[in-house]
Amino acid sequence: MDTTDARYEVVDPQATGANAIARAFENQVAYCRDNGAEITASVCQALLELLPGERGGTVMLRLRKWAGPPLADALPLRVAGGLHALHLKGNAPELAPIYAGQRISGATDVVADVLERHEAELLPWLDGPPQTNEAGRSSNYAAAMLWLADEGLPLRFALNELGSSAGINLMMGRYFYDLGGTTLGPAGTRMLLKPEWLGNPPPPHDIDIVAARGCDIAPVDLTDPEQALRLRAYIWPEFTERFARMDAAIAAANTIPPEISRQPADAFVDEVLAEPAVSGVTRLIAHSVVWQYVPEVQRKAITERIEIAGAEATATQPLAWVSLEANRDTHRHELTVRYWPGGEKWRKLAVAHPHGAWIEWLGG
Repeated sequence: MDTTDARYEVVDPQATGANAIARAFENQVAYCRDNGAEITASVCQALLELLPGERGGTVMLRLRKWAGPPLADALPLRVAGGLHALHLKGNAPELAPIYAGQRISGATDVVADVLERHEAELLPWLDGPPQTNEAGRSSNYAAAMLWLADEGLPLRFALNELGSSAGINLMMGRYFYDLGGTTLGPAGTRMLLKPEWLGNPPPPHDIDIVAARGCDIAPVDLTDPEQALRLRAYIWPEFTERFARMDAAIAAANTIPPEISRQPADAFVDEVLAEPAVSGVTRLIAHSVVWQYVPEVQRKAITERIEIAGAEATATQPLAWVSLEANRDTHRHELTVRYWPGGEKWRKLAVAHPHGAWIEWLGG
């Protein structure tokens, strides 16, 4: 399995058909390889090599006949998560050399054998989008809040997150951050987040997260061991520090679970913005690596609803929108912010690693 030839191409994320399926897998190979996830890249490369043939049983048959948009559906990560779960459980020992980063002869056939023998376990992984909740992304939320405070918005924030998954980012008020030397959060906490920082540090402010809640169409309960294992399976195995952060998040959730409602993002935004604003509190709508999974009709509705609410915001009852999402043209994740009143246009604050390893600060 050689991943060096894979090339990332910007394509319509809603494209369907055989070519779109192959492109989704090749893009995933290139994306993982270029982000230091060579093991996951090699697994996706094996799946890419199996697409033209007949091996892989019902799992590969379903991939080949995928009716929806494979890129928007994150199809490669669905099956990759299932394979990683088999490995984590110890149910497919033949995968161990691959997940140890070893190059083995006939690796594509090994993956095909596993797909064929474990299809009953693997098929359900294709039924829904991957859950990639990651505490490291909350460093971007924290930096954006500091920047918003420096713009004159109230230091007290009510966090409302779209696509919260297991609610790991919702617990960010319990984490300690070192953002290029600017620190915030409670000392002595188990969760310490210190991304590699490029550029000037964000402005120091004594911010406070007074409320935090989120939504997800399929919330993950970290207090349930089976659901926690599912979330761990979506972690790229190369990034061992992410497993440590996940363990810390599970411990935090077992102390005080995050508040997550099971509902689509547009309904959640409607509900949040229909409530009376609180004086002296910055209402914050936030999302990270989620927007691509939200249907376009919902994205339009959310944007319109936020802009309407923004037009009614005041200096003592402001509204802010923080986004950490992939720029499909540059193949990089960008931290962007809008706020009302006074700063309605998008402002790019940073370019960031998708899992929080580093942040290149542009916000001044």
